[in-house]
Amino acid sequence: MKKIFLSISVIAFVSAFAQEITLDKIYSGYYRGKGISGIASLKNGENYAVIEPTGIAKYSYKTSQKEGNIVDGNYQSYIFNDDESKILLLKDSEPIYRHSFLGKFDVKDLKSGKVLNLNNGNFVQEPTFSPDGTKVAFISDNNLFYQDLSSEKITQITTDGKKNSIINGLADWVYEEEFGHAKQYEWTKNSDAIVFVKSDETEVPEMYIPIYEKQLYPSEMRFKYPKAGEKNSVVSAHLYRLDSDKTIALNLSNFKNYYIPNVYKTAKSDEIVLITSERLQNASDVLKVNTKTGNIQKLFTETDEKWVDTDNVTLEFLDDNSFIWGSERDGNRHLYWYDQNGKLKKQITKGNWEVTDYYGFNPKTKEVLIQTTEKGSINKVVSKVNIENGKSTLLSNSEGNNSASFSGNYNYFIETSSTSTKPYTYVLKDGNGNIVKELQNNNEQLKKLQADNMVTKEFFTIPNEAGDQMNAWIMKPKNFDPNKKYPLFMFQYSGPGSQSVSNSWDAGNGLWFNHLVQQGYIVACVDGRGTGYKGTKYKKVTYLNLGKYEIEDQIAAAKWFGKQSYINKDRIGIFGWSFGGYMASLALTKGADVFKTGIAVAPVTNWRYYDSVYTERFLRTPQENAKGYDENSPTEFAKLLKGKFLLIHGTADDNVHFQNSMEFSEALIQNKKQFEFMAYPDKNHGIFGGNTRPQLYQKMTNFILENL
Repeated sequence: MKKIFLSISVIAFVSAFAQEITLDKIYSGYYRGKGISGIASLKNGENYAVIEPTGIAKYSYKTSQKEGNIVDGNYQSYIFNDDESKILLLKDSEPIYRHSFLGKFDVKDLKSGKVLNLNNGNFVQEPTFSPDGTKVAFISDNNLFYQDLSSEKITQITTDGKKNSIINGLADWVYEEEFGHAKQYEWTKNSDAIVFVKSDETEVPEMYIPIYEKQLYPSEMRFKYPKAGEKNSVVSAHLYRLDSDKTIALNLSNFKNYYIPNVYKTAKSDEIVLITSERLQNASDVLKVNTKTGNIQKLFTETDEKWVDTDNVTLEFLDDNSFIWGSERDGNRHLYWYDQNGKLKKQITKGNWEVTDYYGFNPKTKEVLIQTTEKGSINKVVSKVNIENGKSTLLSNSEGNNSASFSGNYNYFIETSSTSTKPYTYVLKDGNGNIVKELQNNNEQLKKLQADNMVTKEFFTIPNEAGDQMNAWIMKPKNFDPNKKYPLFMFQYSGPGSQSVSNSWDAGNGLWFNHLVQQGYIVACVDGRGTGYKGTKYKKVTYLNLGKYEIEDQIAAAKWFGKQSYINKDRIGIFGWSFGGYMASLALTKGADVFKTGIAVAPVTNWRYYDSVYTERFLRTPQENAKGYDENSPTEFAKLLKGKFLLIHGTADDNVHFQNSMEFSEALIQNKKQFEFMAYPDKNHGIFGGNTRPQLYQKMTNFILENL
């Protein structure tokens, strides 16, 4: 389960506005910000590419000036081959799940100008250049292929692919959702072999979802979905050699082999690395495959008493085939340096902070480029650290949320930064963090918001009953009167490793929260136990009891707010989406004496109904830990509901199934509880499309105004 970030869409042009932030303004696009799309360094390190309406444009780092288009035309994305003599261009796409999509691609030879329609112009998935740039591998109809770019010949590697049965080189639903990517194959560095994962989902129980729109009889969307404790795909790893046109199964019987989340190429020509784990997910093997012989060597095993974050892997091989690895083993996420045989050389980063992203390694300076929380858990900064002496240099602003896209030679980077009070800014910097030029700001967006009396967040901490200081923010009306008692509307997500209290621009719900504040509410958010960036002890205390400590902390926070002189303790509401909807459901049942009003959007209401990889990572299986599942399920506490409750769900939600809200509704009904329920026909977990979002947010606003 991943956090849902809510986007802003256009529905109409609004000609005249009052001096406040309104829903009409939000959804007209009046406040829409500007960005830079598809930033990627070119190999020379002196130029970068971006996606523009007229084509893939080329810019100079040194002058920041455009030097023309690499390719003319309107494309959704692009990928260069290693020497940048060819480019893969996405010209049309159809979404499938969160990451996967069907795409139509062109391959253009930038020297000759020749354009090839990949797979004869038919839809494919996950196309990838071979490192030598002579071929492109891709998936079609669950089978793996490659196409020779000179002869245009297409070679079919697998033949047993079948929908809802066998998948080759591509993740199934739960792998894609919880391990965070769709591609499950990799070329060797010398382009003579491909290692891929085959998923046999024949025995995985099938989920079916009715689709109603404009049909006399509803159709069905059917897909394999392993719920907690149920059968998962049987996965296996395979080696295909191009010279022999033969595929062999790799023998993983001596290693952890229930899941194979990741496939990587190394710095050597004939090697691939697999990361595998058992179902429990508290240990992962890092395995090196010799692609000439098929022999497998275990480099090491990453272990944790609770779980290993197999959805957040950092792994890069250096020129000598030593490698950088990310681990939480010392209580915070840090980087470690291993030799090519899996022997630990040293811990690279250390401290009471976390590495939150990894950008690369500069072999000239022996430095890793990373994003961290070293300036406080609500901030993310960019720095470089020498892997030999540990010297660290801050490259970005010291506050806010800062990320980087580095040039190929690490002499430059484009910094994307924001704070809770300043929207996104794009700045070109040199390798030492000195500003070269501001490329894009959103001052115009900010001026519009300030003219409409935007309020900003105040950050602070709140104690919980365990003695932790929980990060929090609060938004107060412009004319805030400390002697007046205000209704409080709390927002949270609360899922494992997530963060909702961040010193960053809120491009999701932030404008809506401003609208509510202007209606006389105080809005606040608290990151309780289970959330991220404050160390593994804080994050993993919820193990085997998902929901227990999270709701205790939201209740504690609400009680703390209720004791403040400016909060009406009898008018506290709570809102959340997905995991946050689960928490809002618990708040109106377990916390019914504290919360007067709640809105739960697309909530899990029984963890037995959610997917295996995510749920079992934190709870183990229902067969092993029935108590952990049932004692924190809102359906078990339906009889406690007291306040005004609005339940919202999309009927075509492939992630958190509509079944969750149906079961919770039935439990409330059988306990004679009154509540409001809104179903969005044929809408998925994001609940958007057409006028859906404006209608949804108007409905939630009306509910708050009427009931809080």
